[in-house]
Amino acid sequence: MENCKGTVGLLTLGCKVNQYESEAIGELFEARGFCVRSASLPCDVYVINTCTVTAESDRKARQMIRRAIAKNPAAYVLVTGCLGQVSPDSLAAIEGVDYVSGNVNKTKLPEIAEALLLSGKKTAPTVELGDITRACFEPMQIRKFDRTRAYIKIEDGCESHCTYCIIPSARGVIRSKPMNEVIAEVETLTRGGCREVVLTGIETASYGKDLADGSLAELLSRVDSLPNIGRVRLGSLDPSLMKQDFVDKIAPLASLAPHFHISMQSGSDKILRLMKRKYNTEMALAGIDRLRRALPDVMFTTDMIVGFPHETEEDFEETLAFAKKARFLMIHVFPYSKRQGTPAAEMDGQVPEIIKKERVARLSALAAEIRRELLSEWIANTERTEVLFEEYENGYAYGHTANFIRVRVPAEQQLRSELLSVRPLKTDGDIVDAILL
Repeated sequence: MENCKGTVGLLTLGCKVNQYESEAIGELFEARGFCVRSASLPCDVYVINTCTVTAESDRKARQMIRRAIAKNPAAYVLVTGCLGQVSPDSLAAIEGVDYVSGNVNKTKLPEIAEALLLSGKKTAPTVELGDITRACFEPMQIRKFDRTRAYIKIEDGCESHCTYCIIPSARGVIRSKPMNEVIAEVETLTRGGCREVVLTGIETASYGKDLADGSLAELLSRVDSLPNIGRVRLGSLDPSLMKQDFVDKIAPLASLAPHFHISMQSGSDKILRLMKRKYNTEMALAGIDRLRRALPDVMFTTDMIVGFPHETEEDFEETLAFAKKARFLMIHVFPYSKRQGTPAAEMDGQVPEIIKKERVARLSALAAEIRRELLSEWIANTERTEVLFEEYENGYAYGHTANFIRVRVPAEQQLRSELLSVRPLKTDGDIVDAILL
């Protein structure tokens, strides 16, 4: 390409934080004169931003690295992210990898790529890991987006040390993006036409704990006061956040979408203790109830792990009972998967795979039943609502309400990024059919 230092393909695995970081890295490459293109094409440089939340994530990361090398064996391959942090040597051992880093100094990757292009291939890859036990929040920002919504990373790190999770070892200490920098980034995206921002982090609820002043509630209040702000959502939240003081502060905010994704993981207090979570089911239900009283249209989604070590049938029945009380719009159900390097992987009382599979099916069936009931009730009580449209396919426009109900309407053209009023009509238990008003 004319006036281009080289082509760069970005490959990303894992969470929304990783996706944000890759977008920010891509903009930094462009600022240094590189051309970012699809990683499915031969590129001069590949950057693979890895995840290590499960063993399957590790496998996919290595597979992605090898595919990039096969696409262009002469390319410079830079590997970063969570797997790079916890297992750098195993990645450096893959023939064709030129550079491995972890979760510090990701903004240096364009500079590293530029140096490699000038110096040529080395006999052995370079491994550079920063100290995530002392790391500060790495300055990153995005100025553009190609979707209806944009994700903004406001926090990094986790210090919970849940027994099933490797992420504290990969992400390090809690560190928050300075509030003024978050506000500036939201303003830039809003001016650029972004209709919805999602403030996210590795442990979003911990935002501000390392700052001299400021909290998540205060940040939301300041974002709410911005001119022309659209919808604001939050990433996954720890249920212990939902105390009365927090609810009182966020309830009046006009921009905050009435939808919260709660990182619940289990509905059994015994299993929550074994997981070393910071709450119990009574605390979680109390928080959900507070938000329902303050925001009558609010919806909740969650994650649940089934088949955790020592989970008995009685424990699982408690999770089913909890799900019925909490009434989640959606439950992402996962069978427990051993993650080497975590205490849970060494526990006795491991649950057989066949039982995990059966419990996944039962909880998923209950989740579908609850979802159908919630959608039917919502339709019966809703004459009109606003939908932010995101996609168009086969004569239908698709989007989400503020409380995260997926809606489709017949449409003759793309309605992407338009916020329009609709009348809900019916549901198949998954999506709501509506008409434009």
